[in-house]
Amino acid sequence: MVSSAFKTDEDINSETPLPLPVHWTLKHFRAVIDGQGLDYGLFHFFLNSLVVAVVTVAAACVISVLAAYAVARTRFRGRLAFLLMLLVVQMVPLEALMLPLMLNAQRLQLLNSLTGVIIVYVGSMLAFSTLMLRGFVAAVPKELEEAASIDGASRFTTFWRITFPLVAPGLVATSIFSFVNAWNEFVIAFAFLKDQDKYMLPLTLSYSFGRTQVEWGSIMASSTLFTIPVMVFFLIVQRRMVSGLVAGAVKG
Repeated sequence: MVSSAFKTDEDINSETPLPLPVHWTLKHFRAVIDGQGLDYGLFHFFLNSLVVAVVTVAAACVISVLAAYAVARTRFRGRLAFLLMLLVVQMVPLEALMLPLMLNAQRLQLLNSLTGVIIVYVGSMLAFSTLMLRGFVAAVPKELEEAASIDGASRFTTFWRITFPLVAPGLVATSIFSFVNAWNEFVIAFAFLKDQDKYMLPLTLSYSFGRTQVEWGSIMASSTLFTIPVMVFFLIVQRRMVSGLVAGAVKG
């Protein structure tokens, strides 16, 4: 992908392609950054994707960590049914819900808006995030919370001061999965967004597929640029992610 982004069109379409470019060029990167064929440049779509991804991750993590704490620490009627429902929900592909989602979004005037996309993204990630964080919350010894309660701490204080810091590595791991899903998602964004000023990065790739030819150089350059933010985010939090995954796999 990276190598093809620097190749000329002749090298890409050659009958005997080589691993590295014969003639290096930045033409495809310039075309992508300038937004060739679009009304806006790459930075505009980058901001849209960044806003959607960050808000989605923040909302999904806040809701799911509270739900995970409630499921792991409290016993209520229908608890097992709720956990089973979370598992069943993940078996249903999001594309199967496209029609009712679009009808509800149109009724609520959320169609063709980033807000509508964010709400759908958050809803689609809650089941996975809640189940994943439940393992991290369950791994926190109850004795720590009981000791805090004896000292007079409220349930919220116990959660915020005791449980949350210990669950933070798992929250980082969950946020990475949510960020990658929100950053790369195409189908929902394509169905919901019609105006170019609201487009996200994955939607710009569709403009590289013409009726008579495919701009493979632009596609490779776009894919390379789209991958950079995810790689940077992963490199920043990789230590937390590894420790979070290990902690979530061991209870006690």
